[in-house]
Amino acid sequence: MSDRRKPDLDEFVAVVTGYFETHRRDLPWRRPEPDGSYDAYKIMVSEIMLQQTQVSRVIPKYDEFLDVFPNVLSLAEANLGDVLKLWSGLGYNRRAKYLHSAAKQIVKRHNGTIPETLNTLTCLPGIGYNTAAAICVYAYDQPQIFIETNIRTVYIHHFFKHAHDVADKDIRPLVASTLHGQDPREFYWALMDYGTYIKSTEGNVNVKSKHYIKQSTFHGSRRQIRGQILKLLMDGPKKRSELLEKISDVRTEDVLHELENEQLIIRTKSSYTLGS
Repeated sequence: MSDRRKPDLDEFVAVVTGYFETHRRDLPWRRPEPDGSYDAYKIMVSEIMLQQTQVSRVIPKYDEFLDVFPNVLSLAEANLGDVLKLWSGLGYNRRAKYLHSAAKQIVKRHNGTIPETLNTLTCLPGIGYNTAAAICVYAYDQPQIFIETNIRTVYIHHFFKHAHDVADKDIRPLVASTLHGQDPREFYWALMDYGTYIKSTEGNVNVKSKHYIKQSTFHGSRRQIRGQILKLLMDGPKKRSELLEKISDVRTEDVLHELENEQLIIRTKSSYTLGS
């Protein structure tokens, strides 16, 4: 990594917040409750849905999901199969199981209240550091530091324009410095919206990141087979022979074992069903 621009932090903050003032996106998970607070459960749902899935695809699923599972207790008491059916179309179905498991743990260990600390949140299934920090920021307005795709885009574009292999450790101090004195929730929203704008005008700036990994093609992938199996089982139990016949890929049997090990599906003597 080289050729980092000398940062003018005040100018940077002015650009980011100025853009946000006139181009703020009205996203459902940004809407406060009637008392002005933010529902940490809704934030958790949105953050897990937004992992590896575009906003435009998440919005209708988010609304539909909350109609069926409006709070953490309703999700914890649900059957995993019903959660997977509702998740269908978002991809990366493992996230649905993590969310379901996290809800169960929150009800069992935290009396149904979403934890407010990073350490406690990261103990929940499927909640890594960045997701935990995002929940702390958006639900509780805490000044936590986290970096995701849009945030990388903004800082690389402004401070590492001609650099390569930019590490997150080089970006974190800039996030901390520019966050200082700002309202955390509003500032991160501004970064996210400005990052979306940069992507649309400058292309994929994230290729300059040391952590950039090109997403594999979905068609013909194991991910596609996983989705096909789960979709077939949403119509009811299926025999192994039936699944192998409908999905004519030599990897199907391996994927069945994989899904079974993850408890996304259950094998009985004669058939497979969605996890419970």
